[in-house]
Amino acid sequence: MRYELYYWPSIQGRGEFVRLALEDGGAEYLDVGRLSKRAGGGIPALMRLLESRSLEQPPFAPPFLKAGRLVIAQTANILLFLGLVPKNEASRLWAHQLQLTIADWVVEAHDTHHPISGGLYYEEQKPEAKRRAADFRAERLPKFLDYFERILDRNPKGSGYLVGKEVSYVDLSMFQMIAGLRYAFPRAMARLEPKHPRLVALHDRVSARRRIAAYLKSPRRLPFNQQDIFRHYSELDR
Repeated sequence: MRYELYYWPSIQGRGEFVRLALEDGGAEYLDVGRLSKRAGGGIPALMRLLESRSLEQPPFAPPFLKAGRLVIAQTANILLFLGLVPKNEASRLWAHQLQLTIADWVVEAHDTHHPISGGLYYEEQKPEAKRRAADFRAERLPKFLDYFERILDRNPKGSGYLVGKEVSYVDLSMFQMIAGLRYAFPRAMARLEPKHPRLVALHDRVSARRRIAAYLKSPRRLPFNQQDIFRHYSELDR
């Protein structure tokens, strides 16, 4: 099946978690937002589908994936649909649970620089951002890292992966979290990573996978930037 991924064209954002799964799975897909308007892509293509009156189950916001007649929204839901996880029900639910926890973590990382409103510029909420980032660095970031480090340690398969004995979409998402946090909070991550060697090893193992390594070197992989979920402000990374 040829998939169509709909996401904003200039950022990795939540769409990157889906891209990594598509890339690692060797799926054929169109990144519609990054196509030219003349080719039927770009933001107008996203808005046409978002505002379509013909969809019985319209998405709230990108990312969403078109697979035949299906339009699937929400990052964790898209990844559950794509698979890349053991097929038994317990493993599928466990992977989905972990992915939803990562989704919570993404929100908290974003809110360090936009704690009041996504509609305000960062410069309009800097005092609040400094307080929020301080709490994130001291309390929330270690808590999330500790949790996932324990999951790796307790995996009964002893595989070094989060679910079962082989790589799953949750491992790909964890790679993205570590990469994004290194960009946004390099000083904090440098302090915390020695306490979480299994997560560091997982990041490195995923980045070395053949298709992921090729993707990371390609122009399809957008760089982190200051319009994205993960943003680096030195004053927030003390």
